[in-house]
Amino acid sequence: MIYTAPLKDMLFDLKHLANIDAVAQIPGFEDAGFDTAQAVLEECAKFNEGVLAPLNWEGDKNPSSWHDGVVMATPGFKEAYQQFAQGGWQGLQHPVDFGGQGLPKTIGAFCGEMQQSANMSFALCPLLSDGAIEALLTAGSDELKAVYLQKLVSGEWTGTMNLTEPQAGSDLAMVRTRAEPQADGSYKLFGTKIFITWGEHNMAENIVHLVLARVQGAPQGVKGISLFVVPKFMVKADGSLGVRNDVHCVSIEHKMGIKASPTAVLQFGDGMESAKENGTGPGAVGYLVGQENRGLEYMFIMMNAARFGVGVQGIAIAERAYQKAVRFARERVQSRPVDGSIQASAPIIHHPDVKRMLMTMRSVTEGCRALASVSAAAYDAAHGHPDAEVRKQNQAFYEFMVPLIKGYSTEMSLEVTSLGVQVHGGMGFIEETGAAQYYRDAKILTIYEGTTAIQANDLVGRKTARDGGQTAKALAAQIAATESQLEKSGTVAGRSMAQRLKTGREAFIEVVDFVAGNTKASPNAVYAGSVPYLMLAGNLMAGWQMARAMQAAQEQLAAGVDTDFMQAKITTAQFYAEHIMSRIPGLRDSILLGADSVMSLALEAF
Repeated sequence: MIYTAPLKDMLFDLKHLANIDAVAQIPGFEDAGFDTAQAVLEECAKFNEGVLAPLNWEGDKNPSSWHDGVVMATPGFKEAYQQFAQGGWQGLQHPVDFGGQGLPKTIGAFCGEMQQSANMSFALCPLLSDGAIEALLTAGSDELKAVYLQKLVSGEWTGTMNLTEPQAGSDLAMVRTRAEPQADGSYKLFGTKIFITWGEHNMAENIVHLVLARVQGAPQGVKGISLFVVPKFMVKADGSLGVRNDVHCVSIEHKMGIKASPTAVLQFGDGMESAKENGTGPGAVGYLVGQENRGLEYMFIMMNAARFGVGVQGIAIAERAYQKAVRFARERVQSRPVDGSIQASAPIIHHPDVKRMLMTMRSVTEGCRALASVSAAAYDAAHGHPDAEVRKQNQAFYEFMVPLIKGYSTEMSLEVTSLGVQVHGGMGFIEETGAAQYYRDAKILTIYEGTTAIQANDLVGRKTARDGGQTAKALAAQIAATESQLEKSGTVAGRSMAQRLKTGREAFIEVVDFVAGNTKASPNAVYAGSVPYLMLAGNLMAGWQMARAMQAAQEQLAAGVDTDFMQAKITTAQFYAEHIMSRIPGLRDSILLGADSVMSLALEAF
């Protein structure tokens, strides 16, 4: 199953949309300009194309296995992980102080996409480690940082995120895992966590679990949740590994996709032999991160990092499905072209509807990639720019985009991977062709790290209603400026894009006004259209970036730079405008006019 990293498109986005050379002006990123980015991405492509991609199909056929508490990764994964860690890929965008390379997220996001495209099941492991690192950097004590960060950043150890329990899915107020304070300042944890990605495996020496639990006597609800570091193996004073902690994997899930990634059920404090061996009795030893009862706040640091990462996963799996569909469409011979251009059966890529499907796959993937790259650059500016006002503006931009990147990009990936199966026809329904794996793998992306509806709730409540739609309207003003520039381009593609962008922007403003004006007074009416609002906003924001890409490509084309690529970019952007952004008015109507039909059917009638 071949994968070729889309380096040209990534480098185009880096240079013309994310403006990597401006990111390189931020203190600490001086050596991270375009040349560095290109070198890193090219090296990353070699590793992912040559090492991870060949293992993807094997992982689906021969997934991780559990036996008596031991989880074995797919054959080849452990060796690949060792190469990953030795290559320094885990520490790419983490601080130099802890052994990382200190590169900006603007570069790291593209490396993440390549990893996820090459092998999503594998890449989930470092993605969770990234979240654990971010949480410890933000809220961990100096002692915790000294013990755990360098090993996590190097990839010698891996990290997990433990939120979900059998009775507590998205509602974390129902978390029951308890933490008992000990005389030495540590805690003993007791409880069960489910859906723990890479919660147990044989790829690294130690696993650092970040666990939500309640300290005895804590307030009820989310205000009484604390965050703890619970290592699989205890760490001695000299940094070496000691006895096994009282945390064990009691099973792994059997899933429709990402089969090589072990999704563990972890038992904390089950009183197994390891507890007797270390002489402390049952209970998983944990260490408080930050302050008691602020765990959810800290966990959201991990979740926000992971939500962006999951959005990138959507882009990645869409890219992989698109590449496979194009290869098949070039090779599969079926029927004569409808225009008679070939007087015999021809490859199906000649057929208009196959082209329509491929262009849909290509355009939404490129649009979401562009949106993620620009948002990653905003993140870097928000965290490192010397000007406080610039930091504030970029933080607002990034926070508004996160639920769109997570929600829209993952919903988009379902459409793209489904089209990938469709392009293959009956052969797509046969597992041996591999097209179905991408469809199955993509489904989880709209669910974990907060479902699409949860992202939509965030967009409505925190990102739109809270400030009366001010951030959203500021974005609309920037879109209007892009429209104006495109109208002056004098090209058919530019005028087409400007027209669709204008229609989309106006619809967006109508919806923002509706959301901001009715969330408190008529919450059911607003939230009935929350996911359509997310899809409208994601569609528009990705379309805006495609419009900017069209502008840049027209300028490069006029200068005679890489004319084939630039013409393809313009055509792809025009397709996005005419076939994807054209969906926006319908979404607007369902939001503004459709709440009654969502809410009015009596419950007993379902």
